[in-house]
Amino acid sequence: MSVQSAIKRKTAPDILARKGGDPIVMLTSYHAHTAMLVDKYCDIILVGDSLGNVMHGFETTVPVTLDMMILQGHAVIRGSKQALVVVDMPFGSYEASKEQAFHSAVRIMKETLCGAVKMEGGARMAETIEFLTTRGIPVMGHIGLTPQSINTLGSFKAQGRSESDWAPIENDARAVDQAGAFSMVVEAVAEPLGKRITEIVKAPTIGIGASAACDGQVLVLEDMLGLSPWAPKFVKRYGNLGPGIEAAIQDYAKEVRSRAFPGPEHVYGMKKS
Repeated sequence: MSVQSAIKRKTAPDILARKGGDPIVMLTSYHAHTAMLVDKYCDIILVGDSLGNVMHGFETTVPVTLDMMILQGHAVIRGSKQALVVVDMPFGSYEASKEQAFHSAVRIMKETLCGAVKMEGGARMAETIEFLTTRGIPVMGHIGLTPQSINTLGSFKAQGRSESDWAPIENDARAVDQAGAFSMVVEAVAEPLGKRITEIVKAPTIGIGASAACDGQVLVLEDMLGLSPWAPKFVKRYGNLGPGIEAAIQDYAKEVRSRAFPGPEHVYGMKKS
């Protein structure tokens, strides 16, 4: 069997070809077991640096390291089979130079076997995106609200609410598109601007708090499942698992304290001597 025929996963060119077609379904995952569930229904699994908030309780994504992303990216690859796995490049791993970005991206792709990387930033990152894409590394862009820049933005607020503020964000979208990104996340922008960006770029747009006119959507898995108390207001909760998990833990704790939990004879079919 040739290498080509053995490849079953979706690729960056597959996603690029979806522009204007069937909406792209994308969710985050950080573990093998959740990746196994997400993989059945998603075109793209994002190993997001949001793992800093979800898994480690950080207030922002800034403290996330390259090693953290690689570890969880490897786990997601092991748990998935068909979705394109994209790994976020964390803050500090690509901004210094295009050469730094290349070396960080190579580490991610070699050590996780993912299909692409994602980096935040518009026009200022265009040269770096082009440098990577021309050297065989597919890049997903990320414009609008860029959480890694929270210390300069000041707060997680929607971008482009006034049409007079659209020009810089449109410029970012065009720059990322022309640099060769195969898709771009558009985060927390006013709906008319999300629609406008989708119309002016060739790459598929994947909205998060943007517009239904985008070519797809991404959400943090724990947010949409109702597991995260810090979910943004725009996130629709498709489940409410938090209270159910807490109730199960409470029942377990009660049984243990009352010594009502099953012994080995119930679990393994062992008979009491």
